[in-house]
Amino acid sequence: MKILVLNCGSSSIKYALYNMDDKSVITSGGIEKIGLPDSFINVKLNGEKHKIEKPVEEHTAGVQLIFDVLTKGDYAVLNNLNELDAVGHRMVHGGEKFNKSVLLTPEVMKEFAACNDLAPLHNPANIKGVNAVSALLPNIPQVGVFDTAFHQTMPDYAYMYALPYEYYEKYGVRRYGFHGTSHRYVSQRVCEFLGVKPEGKKIITCHIGNGASIAAVKDGKCVDTSMGLTPLEGLVMGTRSGDVDAGAVTYLMDKLQLDTKGVSNLLNKKSGLAGVSGLSSDFRDILAGIKDGNDKARLAKEMYTYRIKKYIGQYAAAMGGVDIILFTGGAGENQWEVREGATSGLEFMGVKMDTEKNKNCRATEAVLSADDSKVTVCCIPTDEELMIALDTVALTK
Repeated sequence: MKILVLNCGSSSIKYALYNMDDKSVITSGGIEKIGLPDSFINVKLNGEKHKIEKPVEEHTAGVQLIFDVLTKGDYAVLNNLNELDAVGHRMVHGGEKFNKSVLLTPEVMKEFAACNDLAPLHNPANIKGVNAVSALLPNIPQVGVFDTAFHQTMPDYAYMYALPYEYYEKYGVRRYGFHGTSHRYVSQRVCEFLGVKPEGKKIITCHIGNGASIAAVKDGKCVDTSMGLTPLEGLVMGTRSGDVDAGAVTYLMDKLQLDTKGVSNLLNKKSGLAGVSGLSSDFRDILAGIKDGNDKARLAKEMYTYRIKKYIGQYAAAMGGVDIILFTGGAGENQWEVREGATSGLEFMGVKMDTEKNKNCRATEAVLSADDSKVTVCCIPTDEELMIALDTVALTK
């Protein structure tokens, strides 16, 4: 069974083609700068990367280009599009309507479109991707896998804000959480890796990258997560502030004469590691800055890891303990300094790291804690695309 996974952004389309007989990636890649004259597609095949510069005006043309690359020319891996069995889509915000992956029917798409106000940048792009596939392959089954779905098991006292209740009823203002497909994958995978069952386990999953979130997973179900109505809440991120006093926001709006777009730009694009350090949103650049003696880089790093540590403590308290802490995402998988900073000082709750294991682990499945640690700390590389492909197979077989 061959499954194509698409992740459509406002100006990009990422893709991966899976052979689900052995869960292998046949080829993958992505189109960047859709709508701009210098758009291009990257193709990864047999471990090598190739770049093709080609104007792509909109998403239907982008999907057509991906289909052409898959079936024609030097990088073709299919004889024709009939070899595709189904297409799985990353869908960002499913609101309260979607608590699991679904077949994308016209009725489902109408309900998904009703969530556009909650993710005005992402959801319309997701819809364009689905419509593009429908236009080119009208009879192929399509599946939507929602970033928010895994977090729909949170209890009401965890997802509600202490705002007038009518705003939840009228506008759906509550915490939804994101990165759900990643949190679901790694929380399942870590149990397979360790040879334990999810039932009875209290797991804290730390998805740490330019965007970052943490989830508390008890008995295989999410009971809390750090992101909220939008992906802005929670951890310090590359360019996002994470948790900040709402009073500080209104104060700055007055001082800087910012409208809602201006303050959104400040909190989402000018804050986080980049805003504090003045250097970069990339953690590697922050570490380089620290080596050069940049104190703001040092401050940014300590704020970044301290916030992760605080959320780990909160979620251990929320679940009445923790059995497994895992790190995933770009920085979580590759930067031992992040894992060290986020776990140092947690010995009181049974966390004991193995320094050498931690320093030597980079983007591979591994246990990072000492043999006598009461809490198992792991690195588990995420694979959201595989999770989407697995859901697509399950719903279209």
